[in-house]
Amino acid sequence: MTMKSRSEAPQVVVVTGASAGVGRATARRFARAGASVALIARDASSLEEARAEMEASGARALAIAADVADAEAVLAAAREVEENLGPIDVWVNNAMTTVFAPVRDMTAPEFRRVTEVTYLGYVHGTMAALACMRPRNRGVVVQVGSSLAYRGIPLQAAYCGAKHAIRGFTDSLRAELLHEKSNIALVMVQLPAVNTPQFDWARTRLGHAPRPVPPVIQPEVAAEAIFAGARRPRRELWVGLSTAKVILGSMAVPGFLDHYLAWSGYAAQETGRRVRPGRRDNLETSVRDLHRTRGSFGAEASDSAPVISGQSVRLGIVAFAAGLIALGSCLAAVNGRAGARRRR
Repeated sequence: MTMKSRSEAPQVVVVTGASAGVGRATARRFARAGASVALIARDASSLEEARAEMEASGARALAIAADVADAEAVLAAAREVEENLGPIDVWVNNAMTTVFAPVRDMTAPEFRRVTEVTYLGYVHGTMAALACMRPRNRGVVVQVGSSLAYRGIPLQAAYCGAKHAIRGFTDSLRAELLHEKSNIALVMVQLPAVNTPQFDWARTRLGHAPRPVPPVIQPEVAAEAIFAGARRPRRELWVGLSTAKVILGSMAVPGFLDHYLAWSGYAAQETGRRVRPGRRDNLETSVRDLHRTRGSFGAEASDSAPVISGQSVRLGIVAFAAGLIALGSCLAAVNGRAGARRRR
């Protein structure tokens, strides 16, 4: 399935975590393309601001306050979208939360909450989307992922675990949809660090304020890749060379990365600023005054990044390896014949 042109009936797109960051930038990108956009997040007032922003661009928009950790609330939101905007064509799972802390300093409820939002939120969103899409046998579900779905880093174990889980869930579901001969497409978009408010409102037990691991991109760059993935579904897109390096490195030299991250992964996630007393976080409740698209690291964030097909990279590596094997076999055969002639 591909995105409809502006001359056809507007497409209906659902974005979770749409009140800020990548989600808000993504909703804005689809709205610019003429889609009707449903915005799902917890904070009703911030959602209304986002809805007004979409409508100002000429798009139809619907704001639904819901916690993606609540499966019934997400399913009810999907029904509300179809009743008010029409059949859902694209569902973008994006809502997330994290805690910056070593495992020894985290509590079991914190692990549970990160998992419920960042992993199960995607499961709930996907199930709600499929409930709507299956009868029509068409649609696209986009899972907004991270290079950390392949390589965990210190100080974000709960988040990294959730991102790994999303990838495993999506791979399993993809095989099931293929078995059913379904026309519903699943797309994973793996991102590098993004300049969003995440680092201003995430719970932290670090001594200094958290920061994204460079290189960093602006949320609009991520939104463009997500839009492209929905428009022309591919199995997986890697945004930025750093994402490709992390994914390929985790496959080739995982032991080296263990030691490299043990050495560099702590300082790379902290600023030089002490955590301010009374800092609020959004783990359990939303933080009202930080719902914006961009975060505090705009000075170092890039406005562009290459988007790479993960499947194409893998096929290229396989072809290269097969070529080396074939070359080695040919050389061995030539050497074998030469040795046989010398023995005669």
